Amino acid sequence: MEMKNISKSFSGVTVLDNVDFNLQAGEVHVLLGENGAGKSTLIKILSGAYQKSQGEVFIEGKKVVINNPNDAFGYGVGVIYQEFNLNPHMSIYENIFLGKEYTTRFGLIDRRRSIDEAETICSRVGLTATMTTLIKDLSIAQKQMVEIAKAIVMNVKILVLDEPTATLTENEINKLFEIIRELKTNHVGVIYISHRMKELKEIGDRCTVLRDGCLVKTVNLKEASDKDLIRMMVGRNVDFEKRQFLGNDNEVVLEVNGLSYKNLLRNISFKLHKGTILGIAGLVGSGRTEIAKCIMGEICKNEGKILIKGTERKIACPTDAIKYKIVYLSEDRKSEGLILKHDVKCNVSLAGLDKLKLWGLLSKRKEKACIQELINKFKIKTRNQDTLVRDLSGGNQQKVVIAKWIFCGADIYIIDEPTRGIDVGARQEVYSIMEELLKSGVSIIMISSDLVEVLKMSDEILVMCKGEVAAILDNHQIIQQEEILKYAVGGNVCVRQ
Repeated sequence: MEMKNISKSFSGVTVLDNVDFNLQAGEVHVLLGENGAGKSTLIKILSGAYQKSQGEVFIEGKKVVINNPNDAFGYGVGVIYQEFNLNPHMSIYENIFLGKEYTTRFGLIDRRRSIDEAETICSRVGLTATMTTLIKDLSIAQKQMVEIAKAIVMNVKILVLDEPTATLTENEINKLFEIIRELKTNHVGVIYISHRMKELKEIGDRCTVLRDGCLVKTVNLKEASDKDLIRMMVGRNVDFEKRQFLGNDNEVVLEVNGLSYKNLLRNISFKLHKGTILGIAGLVGSGRTEIAKCIMGEICKNEGKILIKGTERKIACPTDAIKYKIVYLSEDRKSEGLILKHDVKCNVSLAGLDKLKLWGLLSKRKEKACIQELINKFKIKTRNQDTLVRDLSGGNQQKVVIAKWIFCGADIYIIDEPTRGIDVGARQEVYSIMEELLKSGVSIIMISSDLVEVLKMSDEILVMCKGEVAAILDNHQIIQQEEILKYAVGGNVCVRQ
């Protein structure tokens, strides 16, 4: 596949400017760039979701016109977007075979065959859930596996994976890489979008870097260092060293004792100190997010106590948690963090409207000034405050969520997957924001699947395994990723403080 001189503009703003990109059969071609660099736009043009303003597309040497996703399917192009394209109210097997259902000789859907075939395909991608389970009841990682299964069913010639490992565990990532290697042997070309440098070298062959909608360079990954790639992406060096710890504060701002929820959490206990980050690590399904939602009152715990600054508090709903100055930034920003059909201004100001009152009424002038200050501070790439959030890139949507809750003001931030789908440049900006919060006396619980991130940012690391605390580690000492993984997969219980 070859794309020549591709350009695209939205409302007079150029987001792609004469970009060239090509893909060989049986290779993994990495597409790299900051959020807003034009990666997703280029892919959406290939998939027929967007129409190019200029340029040509060739598949197997023939010029093609892709006006819609059906045209792309006809040319063997399959895309797994960072934000999933699944029907939440249908089952796993129904989503996998949607539009290509097996039927009986009477023209009815062959449910038994569909379930059996879905089980075979899902076993290849490591998904063990019951095929009749509704998509809305799956975790983010399980939804990712369903998307991959859908692509395999299509027998694609070109497969695009947009941040496929953002929420996957090491075992799930290894399984995904096995599938990609299998596809390569069948001469499928894979376009792989990711910001995890370790992955790129492990699975990629070539890499094309975009910056501000322009092509920077295409390189052989074996010949390019991580620093070279990052410099091409952001135009500057990015620091991946462990942050400077501010020193332990003895004041306990949050204490959880004996927290249990159904069969998902059992006897969870830990303390969060003022001005520190407690990182929570563990495999998908280990109970990390359930801890956050119990603290926030989104789900009702069966047992346990939550103490805020030494006083037990009853938190029955998120409104109670916000009253006690605890806020939660969900890993699922589209469903739980944003109102996509509203603009940037409304989303950022939503949780802090009390700060914008003047004589009991909302001051539009004050709102505009405050929001613009936050847009500038967090470097949110948007045409203006009135741009709909759904039109922003994934990384900029994440920045809007962060800006909203920082504007609200809180003492404790629970941040679930803070850099999911965010490029290395924006990731460093998020880390800087978190450090500024710590300096102001704020405390943070950070849930992350990225062990490099956990080791870089945390003061203490709580490792979950099958709904229980497997270890609490002092990150001021030397800790290796292997040690965290050992406890996450079922090692002995350890408290090292």
